[in-house]
Amino acid sequence: MEAKLADIGANAKRALVLVNPKARKGREAAAPVAAALTDHGFAPRLEPFESLPEIARDIVRLRETADLVVVCGGDGSVSSAALAAKESGLPLGIIPLGTANDLARTLSIPLDVAGAVQVIADGHRRAVDIGTVNGHAFFNVASIGLSTELAASLDPLTKKRFGRLGYAIAALKVVSKVRPFRAHIEEKGVTADVRTYQIAVGNGRHYGGGNVVEANAAIDDGHLDLYSLEMGNVLKLGLMLRSFRQGTHGAWSEVRTARCIEFDIETERPMPVNADGEIVTQTPAHFLVHPKAVSIFAPK
Repeated sequence: MEAKLADIGANAKRALVLVNPKARKGREAAAPVAAALTDHGFAPRLEPFESLPEIARDIVRLRETADLVVVCGGDGSVSSAALAAKESGLPLGIIPLGTANDLARTLSIPLDVAGAVQVIADGHRRAVDIGTVNGHAFFNVASIGLSTELAASLDPLTKKRFGRLGYAIAALKVVSKVRPFRAHIEEKGVTADVRTYQIAVGNGRHYGGGNVVEANAAIDDGHLDLYSLEMGNVLKLGLMLRSFRQGTHGAWSEVRTARCIEFDIETERPMPVNADGEIVTQTPAHFLVHPKAVSIFAPK
């Protein structure tokens, strides 16, 4: 590797590569990612992280030593880099190593290391929106209720052993005991009082392993898309599954939808908020979109 780096020369673009060596996929991908970047003329610097907050700190700390940031990980890892990448002005490359990889799906980034590195090498970038909830960034979706309980119940062992199937296993456990909650949704100064099982606010297009936030949603449309599940019986979700895969769930009378640049949500008691698979804050929650805030390497 050192010989290759010496051959590249001083004109090579410096790639700050963030990877979690304690995660199996991260440990296995670190060397191939560095080698592939080197083969494409980059000068990679591998920077390990063990917790998500380290990602932003590393970008801020090393921003002057890099020309681009490459995050090796899942949606939570990439979202943790969002605001630091925005402030640094550095373009962001993604090596999808997560379970769902919904941002990669939204941007059509290949899910294999060679393909993802090739996208970075091709150099085409897409300016995309960042969503925030109480100041915490998300690219895909942030939610309150059902999916938050799902995230909390999805233990690392099940996730590692069953992958995307683990979400279905955890969902069966959660649905059997979930209860609706009351919330106030404020949009453009107008408040709706709802009894719901889940409120989700999407910034991108895909979430939850391939579900679609809204049929016409895009990650660079400058808007957030909200939906609220206000059915009488949560078991009816089984009939709606196909609609969620296609983003047409808003056609159901039990699903409230809205599109705006910001939302405020309050609940009777503080409830956790799940953003791209990670519990990051609690209600009351302020959601805001930051249009075209970060540049990500993506296919044309």
